[in-house]
Amino acid sequence: MRQIWKPFRALYFASLMMLIGSGLLSTYLGLRLAADNVDSLWVGALMAANYFGLVLGGKIGHRLIARVGHIRAYSACAGIVGAAVLGHGLVDWLPAWIFLRVIVGLGMMCQYMVIESWLNEQAEASQRGTVFSGYMIASYLGLVLGQLILVMHPGLGLELLMLVALCFALCLVPVALTRRIHPAPLHPAPMEPRFFITRVPQSLSTVLGAGLIIGSFYGLAPLYASQQGLSTEQVGLFMGSCIFAGLVVQWPLGWLSDRYDRALLIRSFAFVLALAALPLAVMKQVPLEVLFIAGFLCSLVKFCLYPLAVAFSNDHVEADRRVSLTAMLLVTYGVGASIGPLAAGVLMKLFGSQMLYAFFSFFALVLVWRIRPKAVTNLHQVDDAPLHHVAMPDSMSSSPLVACLDPRVDEQVVQDQMQSPPAEPEPQTDTPPEEPDSGREQSFTEARP
Repeated sequence: MRQIWKPFRALYFASLMMLIGSGLLSTYLGLRLAADNVDSLWVGALMAANYFGLVLGGKIGHRLIARVGHIRAYSACAGIVGAAVLGHGLVDWLPAWIFLRVIVGLGMMCQYMVIESWLNEQAEASQRGTVFSGYMIASYLGLVLGQLILVMHPGLGLELLMLVALCFALCLVPVALTRRIHPAPLHPAPMEPRFFITRVPQSLSTVLGAGLIIGSFYGLAPLYASQQGLSTEQVGLFMGSCIFAGLVVQWPLGWLSDRYDRALLIRSFAFVLALAALPLAVMKQVPLEVLFIAGFLCSLVKFCLYPLAVAFSNDHVEADRRVSLTAMLLVTYGVGASIGPLAAGVLMKLFGSQMLYAFFSFFALVLVWRIRPKAVTNLHQVDDAPLHHVAMPDSMSSSPLVACLDPRVDEQVVQDQMQSPPAEPEPQTDTPPEEPDSGREQSFTEARP
């Protein structure tokens, strides 16, 4: 195991530092605005802007990498993100903060694309599952540690923004000092929205619902916890415990996903989420113990929805379309995560903070209504379905190029669809690219209602 992880530790460290900064920034901004008695609508708008930037970065990041190379693109984006973070401390005008959040999201997506393409280049076919798991652990762990910083440093001064900028400065170091030849440029395969809406509608509905719920959680849960009377340290512990639940549930989820019908599991988890969120949705003032227990239980199930939807969709899509499927799922998630914080923010402004969990419960019930296992015809199910479940990194921390790490995606398809030269100017790279390795292995693949 140590021999497998050793070549990737620099990239894992870069991912870890990025997610520490990103997780801390999201919670800090929510608490800062709560302390200033700013409407929850603005808090939701900031998180929506971040996800909009992530979606935008997924569209243009590969062009930047192809134009200037991986190291230069990563370094430039890390510098821009660090500057945008510090910009929050220089300007108090909220529309400017929304613009800065778009820039942060766009820059981070470009950084994810560099790291994921680099991990793919260095991973052997037999290592892809392990490398993918390490990336997921680094992502979740970074988000948790970002929340725990608030426990050690509860003040909401500019020092926290400096810490976020420090994280983005440190994530530069392992990439800038690498002695490895950078990988050949990768680019996302074209999406096929009409095809996937017809082929995997229930999976897309689940991904959209997960985006609505999880995007609202990251943007507005700190505000909700603050309005429940929690101190900054307690908010950090609450957020950290909820995100940690998303990490620990992945392995039990994999065991269940490989043994039981995935559409039934999605429906069941959505129903449990609706029930778990109900106490927090109806109680205006929640006892501390109930808040932490119910919040943890909600997170256990809400962080299951996206990985299950990915596995469910791969069971019903042919191997040569899985790269496009990954891009479609991430864009769908990003659309939901952009809309969710805005909608939930309006509800919290009009009816109180408990409406955040009422929002979770409502959309969980929508998924219970929408996901119908008996309507799955299995007409397009692949021969070896159900495919082996893969624990997915939080969708806040992955790009369309994450398909190149997913062991369910045929390695030769990755080479054919993501390394063919895009119609752009000749890339000016930092060092001559390696010849792509095409001798790798193959793998695997909903049906419409």
